[in-house]
Amino acid sequence: MNLPNRLTLARIFLIPIFLTVVSLQVPYGDYVAAAVFILAASTDGLDGYLARKRQLVTRLGKLMDPLADKLLVSSALISLVELHRLPGWVAMIIIGREFAITGLRSLMAAEGAVLGASTLGKLKTITQIVAIVALLLQDSPFSVVRLTPGNLAMWIAIAFTIWSGLDYLNRGWAVLKKGGF
Repeated sequence: MNLPNRLTLARIFLIPIFLTVVSLQVPYGDYVAAAVFILAASTDGLDGYLARKRQLVTRLGKLMDPLADKLLVSSALISLVELHRLPGWVAMIIIGREFAITGLRSLMAAEGAVLGASTLGKLKTITQIVAIVALLLQDSPFSVVRLTPGNLAMWIAIAFTIWSGLDYLNRGWAVLKKGGF
């Protein structure tokens, strides 16, 4: 197994550690949880970079990398809902977008087409990671009205989540329509 795939698997193995730490009510637990989350999230860009630079792209990596990303972000969002720092509807917008785009990519793959990652998609991921860390370090709940740094970061992440989702849907359906779908 090559290094990029090991990094992807490390991200998956860090998820239960993150979930354990975030659920413990111990002094500085939020900081430790944020550190574990940051460590796991940092493997995302690194594994892809190494795979492309060293020409180590594998089918396993193509399958596991997006799965690891979705598991990490989803587990963090659900944890934030459980901690009352994020309303469920926000988590559902983000997780629902992931399901929708994954479904679209599956349809396209069945038609022999590929919907590659976009700059908007990468910005979406970055803003989500920043927002999750900010909310992990914020004791107060998410508020529609009060703009704490965590709340503001999450609003930005929501905007990029919706924007990138619409962009992927637009690009994907254009390709599928050409194929007679």
